[in-house]
Amino acid sequence: MITTDFVTGSPCWLDLGAPDVGAAESFYGAVLGWRYESFGPEGGYGAFKAEGKRVAGLGKLTEEGARSAWMLYFMVPDADATARTVESAGGSVRVPPTDADGEGRMAQFTDPLGAQFAVWQPGTDKGLELVDAANSLCWTELYTTDAAAAKEFYGTLFGWTTQDIPLPGGGGTYALITPAGLGQERMQGGLMEMAAGHLRATGGKPYWHPVFAVADCDATVARVTQHGGALQMGPEDAEGVGRLAVCTDPFGADFVLLRPADQPTGG
Repeated sequence: MITTDFVTGSPCWLDLGAPDVGAAESFYGAVLGWRYESFGPEGGYGAFKAEGKRVAGLGKLTEEGARSAWMLYFMVPDADATARTVESAGGSVRVPPTDADGEGRMAQFTDPLGAQFAVWQPGTDKGLELVDAANSLCWTELYTTDAAAAKEFYGTLFGWTTQDIPLPGGGGTYALITPAGLGQERMQGGLMEMAAGHLRATGGKPYWHPVFAVADCDATVARVTQHGGALQMGPEDAEGVGRLAVCTDPFGADFVLLRPADQPTGG
């Protein structure tokens, strides 16, 4: 499970780059009940909140030619040292370590296979305030073209341990991710190898995406499509996991909705 007791390599923040901040605010407000709070000028950067607690960030997509997507941030004690490790392990620095007004230090990277991710070195701001609850982040997932290489890279970078489990129906292997030194109760995500031809959203490049817990998967999917998003897969039941669906928002940013198996239907 994801917690707010952040350790090295645990997800501690995520944000969305959207071409229209107002439209994204309206969509996620309608679908997940989030409320948006701007940190500065209108159309700049701010946070989504659920139950009065921060669950994600939202900002204007400004990078030329970039697709709208969710960016996952992992906690590190030293962003500069992490940047050096990324490069020595074959990755690249997209945004060098940068101070955020004393709140922390951030950097964005690309792994050796092409997946983009970010890190956060906390200062006064630790990151997410609500996780593993309805309408908040409950899991992280990487689709990659080389699972073994991804495990090696992120293991070197964050010290993650992985556990392979077979997918139903001979669909391959899914690797469960746990932060260094912690038990299985702190599993925070997974990675799965997929052929480049199946990664259409990114033109064949690996990518990370978030999984949001919801009380009712089918009802939430209905709101996604009613408000301009699209359904890519599901809803379907995954044994031992729950009922899930893969969706995109009106700008093409993908995410997964999950009603966990240990949660009563509609509860």
